[in-house]
Amino acid sequence: MIAIQSIQNRIYEIRGERVMLDMDLAALYEVETRILNQSVKRNIKRFPEDFMFQLSTAEWQNMSSQNVTTYPGNNPSSQFVMMDLPKNRAGKYLPYAFTEQGVAMLSGILNSDTAINMNIAIMRAFVAIRRLTLNQMDLKEQLQEIKERLGEHDVQLNQIYDAMENLMDEKIAQKKWDDRERIGFKK
Repeated sequence: MIAIQSIQNRIYEIRGERVMLDMDLAALYEVETRILNQSVKRNIKRFPEDFMFQLSTAEWQNMSSQNVTTYPGNNPSSQFVMMDLPKNRAGKYLPYAFTEQGVAMLSGILNSDTAINMNIAIMRAFVAIRRLTLNQMDLKEQLQEIKERLGEHDVQLNQIYDAMENLMDEKIAQKKWDDRERIGFKK
């Protein structure tokens, strides 16, 4: 479970895709980033653009400036901005981002026991994130349904209020009619 949480912390959303960066994958597979990227380039046909893409300079700078990690001290709510992403990656050395399918494809080119076991853990992390997202979508739908019901209740309550007001107006009008000064013959 700890391994899956560690992996989930390394899954980013870039260009609307959940991805892992080459350096994170290399660390998990216990190989150098350079070796991982060389293996990918030797098997580039396995990695179309929807499996792997290179980050732009702006995307990389944005990630580097926003990387926040929780401090493992006594106060779990305290956060420090940590610049643990390498800054010396520029130009042609910008990191590669691998989608879930790209990570699955890596299992075919990296055959060490560590890589295989880590790939299984990574796939489980992606599945866990997908489940969490589906649960959130389900909750959003339920909240929307409750909101619509409350809106219907408001309309119904307004109708009841209006009906009560009309009844009160009729009673007041009837009382005024009964209390009016009579003209004509009196008994």
